[in-house]
This record gives sequence, C-alpha cells and structure tokens, in this order.
Amino acid sequence: MKRAALLSAELRALASPELAVLQQRFFKTGVGQYGEGDVFMGIKVPPLRALAKQHRDADLAAITTLLHSKFHEERLFALLLLMQFYERATEKERGDAFDLYLANTAHINNWDLVDVSAPHIVGRHLTTRPRKVLHRMARSSSLWERRIAIISTFYFIRNNDFDDTLRIAETLFHDEHDLMHKAVGWMLREVGKRDLETEETFLLKHYHSMPRTMLRYAIERFPERRRQQYLKGTA
Repeated sequence: MKRAALLSAELRALASPELAVLQQRFFKTGVGQYGEGDVFMGIKVPPLRALAKQHRDADLAAITTLLHSKFHEERLFALLLLMQFYERATEKERGDAFDLYLANTAHINNWDLVDVSAPHIVGRHLTTRPRKVLHRMARSSSLWERRIAIISTFYFIRNNDFDDTLRIAETLFHDEHDLMHKAVGWMLREVGKRDLETEETFLLKHYHSMPRTMLRYAIERFPERRRQQYLKGTA
C-alpha cells in the first residue's frame, strides 16, 4: 500500500461522524457559503498535529496526494506534513515545497488551511526573496489566494518587517469578503503589537475608508478611549 493510502487509513481511524457534522456547519460548507462543498471527517487539530509528528519523513509525493483529497482534514494534514518537510529540507527541496504550495492553492481552500501554513511556507520562503508573487495574489479572483497573500506576511511581521503587509492591506481595502476584512485587520493588529507607531500612522491615513470590520480587528487591543476615537471618526 502506498504511503498516502497508509496515512489516509490512520486518519480514518481518528474520525468522528458526529464531530464532522459540527465542523461542516462551523466552516460554512453550505450552498453559497465560503466553504461550499467541503467535506469533513471529524478530526480535531491536536490529533492531526500529533500524527504529523509521527510521519516527519513523508515525501512530497504522499503530501501531494493528500493535498488533493476531498476531505478537509487530509488537506490540513498534508499542509502540516509540508511544513515539517520544509523545516528539514535542503534549499532545493524548500523551493520544491514552495512551488508545490503555490501550484495547489485551489486545494488550500478554507481559512484554517491558509492560516496554519501560509506564514511558515510562503512567508518564510520569501523572507530573502522577491515578493512580487504576494502582490499578484492579493489581486487574485480567488478568495484563498488573496488570504494567502496577506497571511503570509505574518512571517515578515514577526521579524519586524512591515512594508509588504501595509502595501497588501491597501490593495485589499475594497475586497468584498468579510473574511478578508478580518484577515487584514488581524495582520494590522499584529504590526501594532510590535510597532504601534507604524500601525497608527497607517490607520490615521486610512481608517475613514477602511471596512468597519477591518478597523475593528486592527484596533481590538487599543485602550478603550482610543478605540472609540477611531470608531467615532475622531482619532
């Protein structure tokens, strides 16, 4: 039996049909919702992480097969394996992992899949490389590619590198999707945790034209008086 099939069998042993029903509601899998058509097995994240640690030697072929699965948890598991692969890989192999990720964004198609993986693979890989691909993805018709673009910059933020986050945030001001407003606001908040002056300079320039949800997320940790000034337009 091939490696991917063995891994799928181990995942099925962890599945809970009752939990799957709850997950399909939580991740908005109904008609017209952002996760439309996604299928869950019913596995929580901690067991997936624990199983991934037992399979640190999984190769890109097995990872690719799992990433193409119809089951959400198998795709998440594939991304956890890919993150581990990237961690131990040679420079060439890291390039292969990065290319694999970008070639399969159609399968990285819910917010948790993006959020767990984009900073550690895309952001990390682009730390010392040109980042034009992120700015192109920020203009993609795919909601998930746009989310990858902004969430990948979390890796830069953690290294006090904010420029791409702010530029991509500007690109996404007029995004129609609430999930993007939340993601951008979250990244702006993370900038502020490390450099409040940089965040406030950006907000004072743009907060009147930002989506309300984006602003609320960006100022979530501000003192209440300052937060109200932004919300009332008097900052």
